Amino acid sequence: MRSRLAGLGLAALVFGGTAGCDEALSSLTGPTPDLQPTFSSIQTNIFNTTDSSGRLACTNCHNTRGSAFTAGLDLTAGVSYANLVGVASTERPALKRVAPGDPDNSYMVHKLEGGPDIALARMPRGTGPYLTSGQMVVIRRWIELGAPNN
Repeated sequence: MRSRLAGLGLAALVFGGTAGCDEALSSLTGPTPDLQPTFSSIQTNIFNTTDSSGRLACTNCHNTRGSAFTAGLDLTAGVSYANLVGVASTERPALKRVAPGDPDNSYMVHKLEGGPDIALARMPRGTGPYLTSGQMVVIRRWIELGAPNN
């Protein structure tokens, strides 16, 4: 846990100092070099795409085709934003899936980072690969910015 927090802190420092430099951001986000702190980028690069590390696209399970492990969360383009932002988690109803401006209280962040308060499994389900600390910095930044639908 401590090393993950240290990695996130280092990534945050790097990201904070290089947000204007596309090259530095692309090196931070590893297997998703085009990832930016916008919803459309997260949709394209995280939800819709299996990345070069082998992490499966979120929409492989989180769709309306009847997967048993989706917690009622459809991350398909066109509906994902409305299903995430400001919506109570079905697993932890006291938390929003995405709480605009507050990544630490966004259940999606807890699930992606494998927080101690999550129900069931860390996402993506299984043994990984999981999102990198750089990818999480970008997702957290989008939430800090108010989770706009951009």
